[in-house]
Amino acid sequence: MSFSRTSYRSGGSSMGGGMGGNTTIRKSFTSQSLAAPGSTRMSSGSVRHSGAGFGGGMGMGGGSSFSSSSAGGYGGGLGAGYGGGMGGGFHGATITAVTSNQSLLAPLNLAIDPNIQVVRTHEKEQIKTLNNRFASFIDKVRFLEQQNKMLETKWSLLQDQTTTRSNIDAMFEAYISNLRRQLDGLGNEKMKLEGELKNMQGLVEDFKNKYEDEINKRASVENEFVLLKKDVDGAYMNKVELEAKVDALQDEINFLRAVYEAELRELQGQIKDTSVVVEMDNSRNLDMDSIVAEVRAQYEDIANRSRAEAETWYKQKYEEMQSSAGQYGEDLRSTKTEIAELNRMIARLQNEIESVKGQRANLEAQIAEAEERGELAVKDAKLRIRDLEDALQRAKQDMARQVREYQELMNVKLALDIEIATYRKLLEGEESSAGSGGFGYGGGSSSYGGGSSSYGGGSSSYGSGGGATITKSMTSTSSSRRF
Repeated sequence: MSFSRTSYRSGGSSMGGGMGGNTTIRKSFTSQSLAAPGSTRMSSGSVRHSGAGFGGGMGMGGGSSFSSSSAGGYGGGLGAGYGGGMGGGFHGATITAVTSNQSLLAPLNLAIDPNIQVVRTHEKEQIKTLNNRFASFIDKVRFLEQQNKMLETKWSLLQDQTTTRSNIDAMFEAYISNLRRQLDGLGNEKMKLEGELKNMQGLVEDFKNKYEDEINKRASVENEFVLLKKDVDGAYMNKVELEAKVDALQDEINFLRAVYEAELRELQGQIKDTSVVVEMDNSRNLDMDSIVAEVRAQYEDIANRSRAEAETWYKQKYEEMQSSAGQYGEDLRSTKTEIAELNRMIARLQNEIESVKGQRANLEAQIAEAEERGELAVKDAKLRIRDLEDALQRAKQDMARQVREYQELMNVKLALDIEIATYRKLLEGEESSAGSGGFGYGGGSSSYGGGSSSYGGGSSSYGSGGGATITKSMTSTSSSRRF
């Protein structure tokens, strides 16, 4: 922000004399000035201007000078008025005593400043530049008014968008609540599936324990089968040995019978061929036939008893072996039946275990898929919520920025309106002050600087001219942007 202070002073003195007028400008340097009766020099700040008006005949010229000082870094205004001719104005006030300043009766120094033309040219260029700046300033004001209207339109659109955005927020909240309900449903389904999974795991453990028990039973039965097989093999070997012994004993009996028959034949042949005469004193008769028959009967009895005993023992052993073999066969058949039943049960349990494993894998896949869908839905909802929050934050930041820009532009517009009103009042005041003069009027030039204005004009009046000094001060605020 910058502050500018502008002051205006106009002075007039009524003196008699017909002379021309000149102007001396002093701008932060020292130059030789020309003074004449009726001229007034006034200065303020770093730029000094002097104006003098001279009227010929009965009129007296009034000179006005203007000086300005700027506290905001703007250029100072410059104005000079030149008046001449016959002053025929009428002053309605009473005639007052004429007083004169003795310092003004000193002889005039009519030396001409050689830099007057350069200064005038510089003033003209400065006036043109300032006029161009003023025109650009007016264009900038119009442009800012258009920007203000555009920002007002944007502001109304943003206010309209806030209402629609509330509907979008409600819709997204409904969508998020729906997703949360779905997530809760998936969580309940997950809990249900976890319960079913635990039940299936319990069934799998039961079937596994049964399977292990059946495997243990099968192993024990197989061990018993091996033992029974060993016993059966031993019994069969005993049977074979006993049959071999029976065959050997039968062969031995047949051999002994054959030997006995051969010996008996030999003995009979010897008895037939040999005649034995035995004489005994006791006169006993020896019955050899009876003796032989008795011996034969004894041997036959022995052979029959041996054969009967052998046959009886063989039959007993054979029956025992047959009974044990039948028992072992029945045990073996029952064991084989049990083994076949166990194999079928094991196959059935294996199939059930495989099906349960498949169901478990399917349930785990469904649970994983449901968890993944739930996590994706939650992540999607969180991302959408984050995007909506970011968009809402960006919209709020954009709205705040536009509000700040709008306030800044309103401040600039207010400052510009104040400056324009000030310039308008200054112009109207200068026009009214210029229009209230006499017949003789010196044309003045106007210049506009950054925050100050100056106007010069000459006037003439009859009677005693009274010096009038008008001081107007103004303090205004403007934007830091300079045009």
